[in-house]
Amino acid sequence: MATLTKMKRHPFGATALAVTPIGLGMAALGRPGYINLGHATDIGHDYDVAAMEQHAHEVLDAAWAAGVRYFDAARSYGRAEQFLAGWLRGRAIPPADVAVGSKWGYTYTAGWRVEAEKHEVKEHTLPVLRRQIEESRDWLGDYLGLYQIHSATLDSGVLDNGQVLDELARLRDEGLVIGLSLSGPQQADTLRKALTIESGGAPLFRSVQATWNLLAREVGPALLEAHQAGMGIIIKEALANGRLTERNNDLAFTAKRQLLEEVAAAVGTPDGAPSIDALALAAALAQPWAERAVILSGAARTDHLLSNVKATEIDLARLQTPEVARRLESLAEPAEQYWQTRSQLAWN
Repeated sequence: MATLTKMKRHPFGATALAVTPIGLGMAALGRPGYINLGHATDIGHDYDVAAMEQHAHEVLDAAWAAGVRYFDAARSYGRAEQFLAGWLRGRAIPPADVAVGSKWGYTYTAGWRVEAEKHEVKEHTLPVLRRQIEESRDWLGDYLGLYQIHSATLDSGVLDNGQVLDELARLRDEGLVIGLSLSGPQQADTLRKALTIESGGAPLFRSVQATWNLLAREVGPALLEAHQAGMGIIIKEALANGRLTERNNDLAFTAKRQLLEEVAAAVGTPDGAPSIDALALAAALAQPWAERAVILSGAARTDHLLSNVKATEIDLARLQTPEVARRLESLAEPAEQYWQTRSQLAWN
């Protein structure tokens, strides 16, 4: 499979992993229901397991051909690890040629249904960690390089659980990069606490996966601190679950959409004005903490994936000019408002 873009692998923070500027998250590909706008249409309302696996493999093929070399899964993403593992082995991709991360702490409970009372149950305990790391290893084997706490928060107490931290240190010593993903308006506080945790005289957490996008920027200063400390940074929900794409037809978003379209036309690419999703991903790539980061595309369709990847063709220096930066910064929402809106997105 040939590479269509000029994406090159770079070190993931100070870890031994190598990633690409754009990665592919499997949250919308591994299960029938997700909260992205238009998710049901993206997978054609076809929830047969074999059909969904084939669909996921088609998107993965497109990502690989576009140069993507980081893939992100989780135990709670339905069959994401299974689909990813089958694709990696089916394409005979050597583990050294790709970086794969997964997460523990949520159990998938939707029973392969779009509508469910609970889609996933959170439990950050030692038994769950021990069970889920074995499940992840059973599927991903030698491909698994990064293992993260899924949506760590101060409220969950996971960063104060000595048994869990000791087990994560053991996994680190076996060769895994240990990280944590964040969620909610207090992401920065959780990240700063994680930065203080050591085991065996060395930092325990060498990776963080956070929500940052043009609407939700509050974690930015803490991400810069993490970058300066050598942590690898992964950005999820850079398109705000579809709100920063052309399918967002909410009348309340009209002015912001117009601003995005104007900036996209101003910065341009060799092929003309980029889509607003590519612009939003490029805005993350332009941040001071993104030098060795990976920004996730959450695309569930090949055409969306290819549109996302065009973020790498945008001249980031144009996004960093005072006028453009000021206009993009004006899109930000108060953290509580952003997370309240996200909590109301429908599973589909």
